[in-house]
Amino acid sequence: MTDLNSWSEATARLNRILSGDIDAEHILSPGDSRFQEAARVWNGAVDAAPAMIVRSGSAIEVQYAVRAAREAGVPLSVKGGGHDWAGRSAGVPGGLVIDLAGMRQVDVQPATRTATVGGGATAGDVIGAGAPHGLVTATGTSATVGMAGFAMGGGYGPGAAKYGLALDNVISAQVVLADGRLVTADATTEPDLLWAIKGGGGNFGVVTSLEMRMHTLETALSGFLIFGPHQAAQVWHGIEDIVADAPEDLLVDSAFITSPEGDPAILVSPTWLGEHAAGEPYLDRLRSLGTVFASQIGPVPWSAMIGFVDTIAPPGRHYRLRTRTVAGFSDDVVATLLAAGNGRTSPFSTLPLHSFRGAAARVPADATAFALRVPHYMVEIIGSWEPGDPRADEHRRWVEHTADALAEHALPGGYVNLLGPDETDRAADTFGANTARLLAAKATYDPQNIFNAVPLPQRPKGAS
Repeated sequence: MTDLNSWSEATARLNRILSGDIDAEHILSPGDSRFQEAARVWNGAVDAAPAMIVRSGSAIEVQYAVRAAREAGVPLSVKGGGHDWAGRSAGVPGGLVIDLAGMRQVDVQPATRTATVGGGATAGDVIGAGAPHGLVTATGTSATVGMAGFAMGGGYGPGAAKYGLALDNVISAQVVLADGRLVTADATTEPDLLWAIKGGGGNFGVVTSLEMRMHTLETALSGFLIFGPHQAAQVWHGIEDIVADAPEDLLVDSAFITSPEGDPAILVSPTWLGEHAAGEPYLDRLRSLGTVFASQIGPVPWSAMIGFVDTIAPPGRHYRLRTRTVAGFSDDVVATLLAAGNGRTSPFSTLPLHSFRGAAARVPADATAFALRVPHYMVEIIGSWEPGDPRADEHRRWVEHTADALAEHALPGGYVNLLGPDETDRAADTFGANTARLLAAKATYDPQNIFNAVPLPQRPKGAS
């Protein structure tokens, strides 16, 4: 079905089907004043044109929407927080978007230190709900990212060394499958589905809720240190030396950024999750790595730790992302990062480096679909510019050039949540030995490939 008449017929049929089962207030079409807001995603460069959006208020409405899309023969997309840089959650022309923004409830159970998280809840929602109970879970540093999508692809963050990735904190999930059934996936019921969504992304169904493990924490020692780019080598090598003998309470992320004064800079962002007095010596060692031009480190609640990224990468700007993973800060890696950082074509572009160690690295590689369980640094290559910037093509080329330059020194594969739609060739390396089991789960739960959240390999690497 490719011509406009066919699309028109299909969407008209979709509307008839939906209107019989779903609250009319939850069905948004291009003529609706709420449609543009619902179609908008973090990346302002995405110009989505779905035929219809269902802002689901319940799992039952999600079931109706999935069945309606299949019956009408239209493509289906799912939007949680809308933070996917490639815009896949914004839908395709003539398609249906299931928007989970009406399902942001978070129910915290202090006695069991768990939380039931709605499919549309953001990281900020989860942390906000846990704060009155002194409980947190593994999030990233953006408050607006959808928690379910973040966790299904991995979930790097400041708690990874002690709490694991976000997906490592998922206990169970409610999932609407491609045939419209609502199932619970846990360790004993549909265990292959739970295994697959913990690292395989939203390729197996619509997650309408997650049960997540929470952790007791009032405040962490966290913040930032800013060094000059000429100190990059000593800073990055020093970070490796410090974390090598540090307990799992410590995680140190870093980034090549533009400082508030407009100069290139190295940002070091440590997080200490243990007793504060025990963490101070490690923070002192970080401070001694070079000349600190600005710093702010102290006891903060988790809610103050997330949202920082939202100020330096706000919604509405135009973005292009790639990702590479490096084993450590070798001289070649440092030289490549430094050249890329100094060669940025936009002051808004950044190179964040997310640390992976400790608890996250102790999980067996076959325990979840997320296969890379050795210590490493995940590099985000974020090209960012204002709408209308005449140098947009240069900024995109900087991203691609940086990704190519790092590839020579990188581990195979990439981070699932950041792989572009055109990077299916990297997917087999990303899932490694888990590929066969992942594809078997896909064949079981979504044999017609209704859900396409992140790239999956076509077959295990080396298979004919």
